[in-house]
Amino acid sequence: MAIARFPNFVIDCPDPGALATFYGALLDWKTEISADWAEIRAENGNCVCFQPVADYTPPQWPGQQVPQQMHLDVIVDDLDAGEAAVLELGATKHEHQPGTTFRVFLDPAGHPFCLCVD
Repeated sequence: MAIARFPNFVIDCPDPGALATFYGALLDWKTEISADWAEIRAENGNCVCFQPVADYTPPQWPGQQVPQQMHLDVIVDDLDAGEAAVLELGATKHEHQPGTTFRVFLDPAGHPFCLCVD
């Protein structure tokens, strides 16, 4: 018997609404935005939340002067199609690409995330 269900993740950022809009479109999840909080939610109840942080400093990956602390891996069927889609949504492809089965991008707030093939 499970004692918990999938946890909510809360991501610090300068603009919760903008980041929720980005990830909501990327994952096709419902987006809810208020003045100081935003979240995206899957049909199964999984949720990622976004909270504002004053003087936000984005991670500097792959260096660790400002560590990433966490990142999201998003599974896609086709890396090229996934790349085109996230770039159109506002992501930036990172110059450092250490693998061949995944690609590293930065979301609009500068958090690294990966598109991965299963």
